[in-house]
Amino acid sequence: MKVLIVEDESKTGQYLQQGLTEAGYTVDLSRDGVEGLHLALTEPYDLMLLDVMLPGMDGWQILETLRRGGRDMPILLLTAKDRVEDRVRGLDLGADDYLIKPFAFSELLARVRTLLRRGRGEPEPTTLQVADLELDLLGHRATRAGQRIDLTAKEFALLELFMRRKGEVLPRSLIASQVWDMNFDSDTNVVEVAVRRLRRKVDEPFDTRLIRTIRGMGYVMEAEPA
Repeated sequence: MKVLIVEDESKTGQYLQQGLTEAGYTVDLSRDGVEGLHLALTEPYDLMLLDVMLPGMDGWQILETLRRGGRDMPILLLTAKDRVEDRVRGLDLGADDYLIKPFAFSELLARVRTLLRRGRGEPEPTTLQVADLELDLLGHRATRAGQRIDLTAKEFALLELFMRRKGEVLPRSLIASQVWDMNFDSDTNVVEVAVRRLRRKVDEPFDTRLIRTIRGMGYVMEAEPA
């Protein structure tokens, strides 16, 4: 999936580009409205993250130009403007979603996934399953082999990340940015502690381990081969 970010704040743009790249997306970044519009008109993107206040051409103008030209890719507006009138204006011009700064990266990533699924006509899943482990996203419940597992909010978010990306090795930096919305610090063991606690609940009471450590790389969720 190819994503275009049009954001003139250097730190925000780099943060979004790094986070989405680590999440598996191909990402282009533009810091100017005119250049951003040119890229959106000439390159095939699956999604656009569009800041409202931009040099050269603002997000409203870019959005209106794209929709008038028949471009129907999902567009998520990013802005510090939190007035109802601004949100209504963006949606009326054709934005698919609207996110107020500052925002949690985990929320942005969830919205990105939802918009991409809508663009492909895929239904939003309400449950995730790996082996005999099931996660009810609507009921906020986890069960394994029919047994209820009580999780904290962060443990639930961590487990959801593992299950959505089952079979993929997830680096600690990606886990830290998506679950805690923080840049990874090698001196911090918050990820290791959280994974250890999650294993005590999800793996240790059962015969088959699902969360594996890949030394020097990160963690992966997958059923052990028989």
